[in-house]
Amino acid sequence: MDTKQVILELRTQKGMSQDELAEKVFVSRQAVSRWENGETVPNTETLKLLSKVFDVSINTLLGSPRKLICQCCGMPLEDDDIIGHNHDGSFNEDYCKWCYADGTYTYNDMDDLIEVCVKNMVSENFTEEQARSYMKELLPTLDYWKKYDELSDNGQFVEFKKKLINEINELNVDGMPKVEKLNALVG
Repeated sequence: MDTKQVILELRTQKGMSQDELAEKVFVSRQAVSRWENGETVPNTETLKLLSKVFDVSINTLLGSPRKLICQCCGMPLEDDDIIGHNHDGSFNEDYCKWCYADGTYTYNDMDDLIEVCVKNMVSENFTEEQARSYMKELLPTLDYWKKYDELSDNGQFVEFKKKLINEINELNVDGMPKVEKLNALVG
């Protein structure tokens, strides 16, 4: 689907007029009309605003022209529902919601991530050995792990998870097993 069709369809689904959409993204009604007629495409800043207004990724607005994969775990990002979000609620098309939640990276240990991924991949026609080998080869090639030192939060999230585990275990709920580890928190 072309950008013009995507914008028209999303605007119509929201029950908005061209004037209403134009007001929300700070352009003229004529600009919206030109997008919907395929004469022009919104600029980068306007695409960001449209993404927020329609609650879809920029990739979706552009008609999904590129295949997105999570730059932490390698999962294909084929649906806006699994794309991570920044602190302000905008989409971050570089990560899935399990690896990047509300502006926070949720994995700091490649081996922990491999363990989580392998469990899901084994059910998808991979043997455990194949999945583990694939992930060990793939992860170091992804941007997050290449830039880990630059992107990491110096252990703040790990400390938060430890504190949360202690608080959960201190609840002493009958029948609840002791929590040893939290893999990811998605807000």
